[in-house]
Amino acid sequence: MLKRIITLILGITMSVTLLADELTIKTDAPKSYTVKQGDTLWDISGIFLNQPWLWPKLWRLNPEINNPHLIYPGDVLRLVFDEQGQPMLVRGKPELKWSPKVRSHLKEQNPVSTLPLHAIAPYIRYDSVKTATELANLPYVIGSDEGHKSSIDGFKVYVNSDLVVGQSYGLFQKGSAIIDPETAENLGYNITLVGTGKATQSGDISLKQPSTIYVEGAKREIRSGAFVIPVNDDQQYPSVFTMRAASPKAQGVIVSSVSKLREFAKFDVVMINKGDQQAVKAGDVLMVNRQSPAVVETEDGPQYSKNTSRWNRMVSESQTDYDMPTETIGKVMVFKVYTNVSMALILSSEKPLRILDQVTAP
Repeated sequence: MLKRIITLILGITMSVTLLADELTIKTDAPKSYTVKQGDTLWDISGIFLNQPWLWPKLWRLNPEINNPHLIYPGDVLRLVFDEQGQPMLVRGKPELKWSPKVRSHLKEQNPVSTLPLHAIAPYIRYDSVKTATELANLPYVIGSDEGHKSSIDGFKVYVNSDLVVGQSYGLFQKGSAIIDPETAENLGYNITLVGTGKATQSGDISLKQPSTIYVEGAKREIRSGAFVIPVNDDQQYPSVFTMRAASPKAQGVIVSSVSKLREFAKFDVVMINKGDQQAVKAGDVLMVNRQSPAVVETEDGPQYSKNTSRWNRMVSESQTDYDMPTETIGKVMVFKVYTNVSMALILSSEKPLRILDQVTAP
């Protein structure tokens, strides 16, 4: 009976903060699940739902789980359906009776959260995106006490701005431009962290006296022209990402990646051509889609368009371009938002993702 029920698409009333989506319970969803150390609400919801980002609809308020952020390893969760046939998770064994009760003592374990920062921190690169105007207003390295570029710790660089003594700064190298393939607009430049240091001399740029930074953490060669940004600027992340379905306005394409490789997989960081102006927010989940290769009918039968000569297509009496389907091949979660660009972490991928793959709201 349960297997027949859980295959249904169950719509629930949307609150003002959630999108009008329907929960789809997985056909192999278990009847119960025991919370393990390291689980997140995203992980647990993914066991029951085809759309884990809709976890708030599954974790509805009820006497047994009045705060889904406060479930603990060892808790047993059961999938049940209310009087309207809507799914929900409750805590307890099958003989559970719905009656108010108070936890007699606090558990020692930490409660499960949505998706904690520490879970994805190893995959977040200390890169950033700046527009040409923003870069023009940043201070930069003009030279060093070594008289040449260096990639080791323990040397000094000089900056054409008055810095705050004792403040830590990041040194960034300008990368290639991020071009929107849909509008040909320059969305900004990817800048990569090449080192960190602390200001030891404030200088006085009005007298042409540069500030001094003692380099404590060189990651690669630090060259003249490297931009200087206070540490933690543009690197503030929430301790917990609350995942949600992205707004339909977020529809766009992958335009770049931090790795600069041709293909990317799970936990790689990519950039999409939508940002704050398109209502994109940190925690937004987007589907990655790719249209299947185009097929055309020729006198020799159906062939992929890319393998068919222009002449063959022109003379073919039965030329017909098929409207090939678009398939979902992955999911990404936005973790950093800029004006017209966002950085996203690949949560899953059925095949390697590429530049120009489409991203859409679930």
